[in-house]
Amino acid sequence: MLDQLIQLVEQNAGSAIVQNKAIPDQNNQAVIKTVAEQIFSGLKSQAAGGNIQQLAGLLQGGSNAGSNPIVTQLISSVASAVATKFGISQQAAQSMASSLLPVVMNQLVKKTNDPKDSSFDLGGIMKSVTGNSGFDVGSLLGGKSTGELGNMLGGLFK
Repeated sequence: MLDQLIQLVEQNAGSAIVQNKAIPDQNNQAVIKTVAEQIFSGLKSQAAGGNIQQLAGLLQGGSNAGSNPIVTQLISSVASAVATKFGISQQAAQSMASSLLPVVMNQLVKKTNDPKDSSFDLGGIMKSVTGNSGFDVGSLLGGKSTGELGNMLGGLFK
């Protein structure tokens, strides 16, 4: 999943990273990788913290991902990691993360819910972030399918 996240960040990195004067060009790929790693780590932390239903709700859509509290936390952790690792000002890193992460997360949600796009699927993501290869998304709400789950959880995030 991390490789797919790196590709997704890279596809959306234009003005936020590649054309950002605060980020030296030689660091672009490393920043992209760091952003993706922080997203993955943040999603794992959410799962480990018991926020599995909220995480599944985010990934199933229902609202603009940028306004989701999980994404807000991801923005903060990405900004902090990029600022620390690359010596970029906290303000520049926060600006980068605030512009990039909602786009990336909306794309992730879109791809997760697109039956024609197999790059991400809810079950695979949940297995990756929980570390449980036997994770059953349907078990979250009494055996519901992922579609039914999305419809049920989607209402929580409207």
